[in-house]
Amino acid sequence: MNPIFDWKFAWEILPTLGSALVITIQATLLGMSLAVTLGLVLAMLRRMRSRWISAPTALFIEFVRSTPLLVQIYFLFYVLPQTGVQLSPLTTGILALGVHYAAYCAEVYRAGIEAVPRGQWEAATALNLSPWRTAMGVVLPQAIPPVVPALGNYLVAMFKDTPLLSAITVVELLQQSKIIGSATFRYTEPLTIVGVLFLVLSLAAAWCVRRLEAWLKKFGGSR
Repeated sequence: MNPIFDWKFAWEILPTLGSALVITIQATLLGMSLAVTLGLVLAMLRRMRSRWISAPTALFIEFVRSTPLLVQIYFLFYVLPQTGVQLSPLTTGILALGVHYAAYCAEVYRAGIEAVPRGQWEAATALNLSPWRTAMGVVLPQAIPPVVPALGNYLVAMFKDTPLLSAITVVELLQQSKIIGSATFRYTEPLTIVGVLFLVLSLAAAWCVRRLEAWLKKFGGSR
């Protein structure tokens, strides 16, 4: 009788799962880099006084937040090539993750910006600072540190959403475990390892975010 969990088999498939894990981490890090950058741009555009800019930006953010990530992945993968833009499945997945979570990050940034005391804006105006210097030197240094925990939550959420990329043929961690299971008819070991890896890396990411939050508080307190 075969054991429920075969440790020998688990060690044999670990390198294969490790290769897929690299793709999962790559998609998460690059997708989050795009999300935090594009999210900040969207937040700033949404707060602009011109309705010709703020209104379409707000509409885009709400549209992205209100539609499923999987639908967006399919749309970019199947529709984008028809416009002449050819991207690899992994690049398409990273783009989809980045744009989807950028909409959520934009709202987080907006909340942080609006939490900055009005007096800070008035002081920058009194000093005749340009809008760029006001944003980069006064507002954002105070707005971003408090929203780091929320951004960290989205990092973990994005990491757990990477299995959706298997829908467009990206062989990430979970998809690789399914391939191993279908080839060997043993699903216990690969799925267990995948679950443990997701748990460990999610906890590690949360710990790093807490350390970053503590560092930002210390840095801000010493200024």
